[in-house]
Amino acid sequence: MRYGFTEEQQRFRARVRQALRSAEVRAAVAGAVPAAGVEPDQRPLYRLLGERGLLAVHWPEEFGGAGRPLTDAAIVAEELVRAGVPDTPHVNTIQIVGQFLLMAGSPEQRRRHLPALARGERFASVLYTEPDAGSDLGALSTVAEPDGDGYRITGTKVFSLKTRFADLGLCAARTTPGAGKYQGISLFLVDLKVPGVTVSVLPGIGDEQFHRVDLDAVRVSGDDLLGARDQGWPLLDQALAIERTGLDYHLKAEYWLQAALEALLDREPDAPHDAHLERIGRWDGALTADHALAWEVLTGLAADRVDPVAAAVAKYHSSELAQDIAAWAADIPDAAQRAGRTRAAVILDSARREAPGLTLSAGTSEVMLQIMAASFDNLGQEKR
Repeated sequence: MRYGFTEEQQRFRARVRQALRSAEVRAAVAGAVPAAGVEPDQRPLYRLLGERGLLAVHWPEEFGGAGRPLTDAAIVAEELVRAGVPDTPHVNTIQIVGQFLLMAGSPEQRRRHLPALARGERFASVLYTEPDAGSDLGALSTVAEPDGDGYRITGTKVFSLKTRFADLGLCAARTTPGAGKYQGISLFLVDLKVPGVTVSVLPGIGDEQFHRVDLDAVRVSGDDLLGARDQGWPLLDQALAIERTGLDYHLKAEYWLQAALEALLDREPDAPHDAHLERIGRWDGALTADHALAWEVLTGLAADRVDPVAAAVAKYHSSELAQDIAAWAADIPDAAQRAGRTRAAVILDSARREAPGLTLSAGTSEVMLQIMAASFDNLGQEKR
């Protein structure tokens, strides 16, 4: 377990903060925040961040990065959220799809896709979940049938975010139906702008809209297959572990607690907050522990270690914590703050509506507990 940051990491963090404080970036951030139920196009903001080299600092220079450690990319992710940058495009495009391409993509796939993602010119979405395959992705039914030197993909994916703004989808599909629940699955890179792809909005209560993606015999080439045919499940398992660092949920929890404190001070700037002091102290302690869990996973990934159990612990703790903070903070803004739509009131209202989904996305809390329990059971059997 690591605690604290090196002097170089602290200097790097200071440079990132300075870049994010520029008037141009602050203006772009203000224009990218959802308002009055309207989800804005956040791509101009991300193009600006890409021009400043802030999106994929850990990628090799040949792919648009700066060749810095993965831990520096996590520092950037932290500072982006603290500066108010909506993080979903970064999580999907850089932290999940881009990182997976770095780990499992062919040299040609990396050259073809990564530079544009790093520049903020193209965006990616994750196409795993289906109407009848949520936490148990082994139940997916989307198929990829051979077609000449490529495939045609048919099926429906649901609950992806920012997909109507995305150019590329990381899609799981069956290439050998009937081979077994976790066999015969492959991963593909799908161009979301080609004929046969239909993206529609799913009703929801959050500021960010979920999407349904219907794939009707969508043609992909053999070069769009990630890894070997029928060997997608081990890759998918690895991809989910990459996704479950817990850092994005931790940052939401931190952001929402700060908004709650802001609402309290705005409501009663000179009044004591004895009724909230103990709870705030406990949340702060839990956030410190949560940060350590996330960085334990991140430092492992930086050393090319993928630990599904540590990732499950971090994801479980961070999503449950963020959900609890949002529920506690929902009633803190008073009627005047809500009516005046103060910054803190707007953030906490959004948090109240977003939080229920955090313990479902990237694997439910029940699945995370199952992964932990299986590990402890295996450890017990080894000791016997």
